Amino acid sequence: MDIATSTIVITGGAQGLGRAMAEHFAAAGAALALIDMNQETLTDAETICRDKGARQVKGYVANVTDEAAVEQVFNDIAAEFGGINVLINNAGILRDGMLIKCKDGEITHKMPLQQFQSVLDVNLTGSFLCGREASAHMAKAGKGGVIINISSVARAGNIGQTNYAATKAGVVAMTVTWARELGRFGIRCGAIAPGFIETPMTAQMKPEAIERALSMVPLRRWGQPDEIAHSARYIIENDFFSGRVIEIDGGVRL
Repeated sequence: MDIATSTIVITGGAQGLGRAMAEHFAAAGAALALIDMNQETLTDAETICRDKGARQVKGYVANVTDEAAVEQVFNDIAAEFGGINVLINNAGILRDGMLIKCKDGEITHKMPLQQFQSVLDVNLTGSFLCGREASAHMAKAGKGGVIINISSVARAGNIGQTNYAATKAGVVAMTVTWARELGRFGIRCGAIAPGFIETPMTAQMKPEAIERALSMVPLRRWGQPDEIAHSARYIIENDFFSGRVIEIDGGVRL
């Protein structure tokens, strides 16, 4: 697929990895529809992407966990851009915590259901809703398309990330399922599993957690957001890539 003639929808597109991918594709001349929760960051992202060469760019405030809002925003994007070629399911949150804590034979803490559910709502349900709506528009248009789900090296399981790991494993399962279901419509689905990438999200980590994380990376550095954008570009441009995961993690294994 040619990026310069494509309309690319990016959830969580005004910050972090989403913003890096938006700027990367803007420089390649793509049309960009950015979905996020904050109008101010969306406006800033629009300006930057326009300056970098985006053929067309518009930000949309929407909550990916709200079914009606997702349906509406994808209808709006399809109408205003004349169709949707690519969706990058990037929106995600962290709400890390141990499943339980026990001291001297007494349970001192249990992960609250809301802490678990909030991550599933955004990372998994949000990806499902956006993937469903994007694929519906792609199939109806009959011109194929690409869906990229952002997973994580944590999908294999990681201490303190019951909720996050579950969602990132889940989006890989959806990726394979969608690739098999949607291939008949010319829609390809792939996933990217980043390792430790330098973003505002990782900046929230405690110093000791950062040190421990980098000690596990053979390259001994953070990955950079543009390295993830490069991987997304590969998936979009390689018309025989589908149903697989690209691991961009510097060699780390959790």
